[in-house]
Amino acid sequence: MRRLQIGGSVGITAKFNLILVTVLGAGFAVIAFTTHRTLYDNAYHEVLGQAGLMMDSAMAVRGYTFDEIRPILASGIGESFLPQIVPAYAATQSFVRLHEKNPEYVYKEAALNPTNPRNRAVDWETDIISMFQNQPQLQEFTGERETPSGRSMYLSRPIRISDGACLSCHSTPEVAPKSMLQRYGNANGFGWNLHNVVGAQIVSVPMDVPIAKAQATFQLLMAVLAAIFVAVLVLMNVLLRLTVINPIQKMSRTANEVSRGNTDLPEFETKGKDEIAVLAVAFNRMRRSLDKAMAMLDNGRS
Repeated sequence: MRRLQIGGSVGITAKFNLILVTVLGAGFAVIAFTTHRTLYDNAYHEVLGQAGLMMDSAMAVRGYTFDEIRPILASGIGESFLPQIVPAYAATQSFVRLHEKNPEYVYKEAALNPTNPRNRAVDWETDIISMFQNQPQLQEFTGERETPSGRSMYLSRPIRISDGACLSCHSTPEVAPKSMLQRYGNANGFGWNLHNVVGAQIVSVPMDVPIAKAQATFQLLMAVLAAIFVAVLVLMNVLLRLTVINPIQKMSRTANEVSRGNTDLPEFETKGKDEIAVLAVAFNRMRRSLDKAMAMLDNGRS
């Protein structure tokens, strides 16, 4: 009889733990998925924000060069070509300084047929330029790529000839400044047409650091959450044993002794008004009724 009751109590604990672990496990999985996605999205948008800031900085340098530097220096372009008056050169040079201390941050004004050979597009940059040429309505494109220093996000915008003044240097070698031809030659940077896409501004920003931070935050959060779940599981088991299992086991042992004729045991103590207390009251009432019935039988026999 006692073994049966103990086995029953173990069964209750096992079932309770199974339900609790299932619920906590499902909650843990949902929280882990949601948290991981949120942290990764935040890291992605952080990198995208950095790329956008770099692009806006390049545009600011281009605008400053075109509006303020070019008018001052352009008068002497016939005698000596100064690349500093070219907005693309100014923007690129400003980011060359940044690249010296932060080699993973890159800015390039890639072109299919550039005047300056260093701006010539490589394979993946050529694909981006072709996409802008084939989709005139596309104004911006982002993507990810693997680099020697790790995963990187790039943000690109088309370089479209919207000002006819650009054609004075890029239409044909015959109309280009001689000083520019002496510097770069007459083989590259010509044949451009108004409203055509000739290249793309591309900034590359590393993703490893933000993603690593997001991963570290995720692991720490999951470790804390797992510790909380384990603590909850242990606490619930302790409370289950104190409030349910122990009283049921005590009633089981009392019922076992009474069934063997031992009526000298004290009544089961009742505390509170929960289901266990109600069961204890009913058990004591049943026991008193049994004692009275047994006493009546004994008096009848005597």
